[in-house]
Amino acid sequence: MAQATHVTSLLNTDGRPHPRENSLATVTLVLGAVAAIAAVFPGLHLLSSWAGLAGIAIGARAQLISVTTGQRFVTVLGLGAAAVGFYMGVAHGGPFGGWVG
Repeated sequence: MAQATHVTSLLNTDGRPHPRENSLATVTLVLGAVAAIAAVFPGLHLLSSWAGLAGIAIGARAQLISVTTGQRFVTVLGLGAAAVGFYMGVAHGGPFGGWVG
């Protein structure tokens, strides 16, 4: 009989639940995706800058408290996407959009 594979089983490879660590890894991945996609459009530099900055901060915390390899993998993907989105957002106008300076 085929067993159903859940996303949490990919993150909880040690067989124990880790809701906080899984949540931080998932939030990092989502923020990274938002930042990277928004970075493609120069007019969305505010969104890509702030989503990227939040993704970097949350991803750094998630990396520190991660327990399994799956969590670290998802976190590193999210961190990379968040960093690219943040840097492209800064290049297109920054997180303040001309309010400062």
